[in-house]
Amino acid sequence: MRMPAEGEWVLLLHRTGDKYLVRVEDREFQSSMGVLKLGELRKLQFGQTLKSHLGEEFLVLPPSLPDFFEKLKRAPQVVLPKDAAQVVAHTGVGPGDVVVDGGTGSGWLAIFLGNLVRPDGRVYTYEIREEFARVAEENIRKVGLEKIVTVKRRDIYQGIDEMEVDLVSLDVPEPHRVVAHAEKALKVGGYLVAFTPCVETLQQLYQALRGGRFAELKTIECLVREILVRPGATRPSTEMIAHTSYLTFARRI
Repeated sequence: MRMPAEGEWVLLLHRTGDKYLVRVEDREFQSSMGVLKLGELRKLQFGQTLKSHLGEEFLVLPPSLPDFFEKLKRAPQVVLPKDAAQVVAHTGVGPGDVVVDGGTGSGWLAIFLGNLVRPDGRVYTYEIREEFARVAEENIRKVGLEKIVTVKRRDIYQGIDEMEVDLVSLDVPEPHRVVAHAEKALKVGGYLVAFTPCVETLQQLYQALRGGRFAELKTIECLVREILVRPGATRPSTEMIAHTSYLTFARRI
């Protein structure tokens, strides 16, 4: 196993499930299990353990994208992984694709898609609110995707700059207002996906899609419930991630 580099993000995982996302640097980190000297990470390889001053051991791991999502900043409501994953399943977005993302928010969906299209693809995400754009750019830098994901301080209702796009994703209050722009921007066979929390917005979206060059219209809802696995007591959790939005997919023809 390799050693983490100076300034690299590292995941520290305790046997209790507590975990921390930290950088390799000369400073002390106050955890619930004691003080950790992050400079000592330079002497360790991934898979080894770092001890706090109380003797508690943390496993040193390279962080995955889900680890980052647990620690990224939130400004407005974000697109959750359960919904973002449906985009992959229904559009096949992948390496080398060009994506236009309308409504950056905290940048979670743009980051999710940027991780999929790299190293040669690009994500251009449109955001009109400066405070959201700044949070998104900070999150994008944190996960190391600043060369893949570009935040554009533009109103996507006014148009889309990019052409021959593989995917247009919309998380905006009135996605039907972007349908005509998406039709011009998408390559033939490309996809549009829209996240709509309410039925009324969904109906407006369908009216716009049916009036344009789109086919294979489909709307789904993704619900996730964890299963608690315990000796002699395995059952569904009493809590679940239920309705967040309706996901609508359409293909440019």
